[in-house]
Amino acid sequence: SLFTCDTQQGNSTQANGSSPTSIQAPTVPPIDCKSNPPAYTFIQGWQLLSLAVSLFVPKNSRLLWYLKLHLSRNADSKTECGKYAAYCERALERTMQNGGRETKPSRMEVLSILLKNPYHHSLPHAIPVHMMNSTYQVVSFDGSSTIEEFHSTLAQEIGCRDGTNGFTLFSDDPIEKDLEHYLDPQAKLCDVISKWETALREKGSGKFENSRVIQLTYKNRLYWKHAAKLETEKERLLLCYQINQQVVQGRFPLSRDLALELSSLMAQIDMGDFAADKAKTVSLQALDKFYPYRYRDALTADGLKELQELLASKWSLLKGRSVVDCVRIYLTCARKWPFFGATLFQAKPRHSDQAMAWLAVSEDALSVLELSSMGSIARYPYSSVMTFGGCQDDFMLVVSAEDTLAGSPEQKLLFAMSKPKILEITLLIADYMNALGHTLPGTPQMNTLTRNGSHRSIRSRAMPGSCTGTPAHNTLNSSSHANTINTHAHNTLTSHSHTLNSHVSHTLSSHGQPDILKSTPDHQRLNATKLTFILFFVV
Repeated sequence: SLFTCDTQQGNSTQANGSSPTSIQAPTVPPIDCKSNPPAYTFIQGWQLLSLAVSLFVPKNSRLLWYLKLHLSRNADSKTECGKYAAYCERALERTMQNGGRETKPSRMEVLSILLKNPYHHSLPHAIPVHMMNSTYQVVSFDGSSTIEEFHSTLAQEIGCRDGTNGFTLFSDDPIEKDLEHYLDPQAKLCDVISKWETALREKGSGKFENSRVIQLTYKNRLYWKHAAKLETEKERLLLCYQINQQVVQGRFPLSRDLALELSSLMAQIDMGDFAADKAKTVSLQALDKFYPYRYRDALTADGLKELQELLASKWSLLKGRSVVDCVRIYLTCARKWPFFGATLFQAKPRHSDQAMAWLAVSEDALSVLELSSMGSIARYPYSSVMTFGGCQDDFMLVVSAEDTLAGSPEQKLLFAMSKPKILEITLLIADYMNALGHTLPGTPQMNTLTRNGSHRSIRSRAMPGSCTGTPAHNTLNSSSHANTINTHAHNTLTSHSHTLNSHVSHTLSSHGQPDILKSTPDHQRLNATKLTFILFFVV
């Protein structure tokens, strides 16, 4: 017999006393026979390879040659296995182009490969991206897609500029409800999804939660005043909704009258012309969505009714106005505030008796604003900044005296903030400074630090008396180790190469989690030869 299975079957029938040539019902070969496996096992093998080729490229050149030859020989658009082979060819080329991955495939990625043949889609995976106007756009990607590539595809589909408009992608946190994470443009989207699922499983019930998936949000992060004329209509619309969110949350200074005017504009943008037959319902919905919380929390029933009537009257006056027209009016009014487009952080100044204040990070300076009136208390241009970053449990800012009112050569400011917010403000200031060219020695350049796990770290030898960070409890980084690199103080990071002569050592915090937020950047004016700079980047 040509097949071992047939030989084994014939021997068994003779042992049972029956003739191998006798006519009887055909016996189905055992499905576990390695020499004659069922057809679906080949499909499963190709599905496994479809996942594997996006993870890494074989380091051995001969093995890589054999893999390419195997895929080329089996690629065939007429058979199921041939289609998987053709997809694997494309995926391997993408991996060779963009590099390998950091983590295992996510559940979402595995299901996408198992439920449909990826050959039929140039980008086999898809995920919705949520906008600030409560809409979403489903965008496709593959196992090697970077956040930058994904962002470019999204921008093209929704009518936004690519990469230069200050908009970027954020992910939600799997544990903390109101926490978002800025996504590094060079990270692989599949790695981001995998780390999110891992954090959810480890910090949650320990099992896969089918009801929850990562949520991506597209919104503005860096705002440039000089580029306002270059904004597309879609960008203005999304920016309008983002500013209104700040208005509702009390992060934008305005009077009750102005709040009512802006609410009516947003109602016209979001709901269209005022419907008189549904006056009570739609006006209440508009107040809930667009009117500041602080102005309606203490209202009585009569006061709320009066406010609804005022909104309805102003809204009805906008009948026939287009969305583009209302967006233009809204932004023209909002841009009169000097800190329009700035990102605000609540913080407690350690250097004064003031209880709380706003830190406004804009394109050219960091400003301190009074909490209630949001008037400017102090302004620190980036040209005067000597050091910034996390210092123990505070955010530290060291500025030179030339651009401040302080009498000493330099001024050290400390602000009490939560660990995730310290990280967020540090990265935001660094990106603004890098974009403007005010880069300090050791300041992180965009897209230049080596990633390990889900964050990056760079440490020079600590100077006596310098601030040291404390462990941060970020759920997206709970399972990764921090790499510590000892360097000289004046090592700088460029966009094309690393000049780090380093010794790498793995360190864990006392409770097994990495220190992701120890940030004490180099001091330009200190005479010490070795300084502390520890900055962790999270996905």
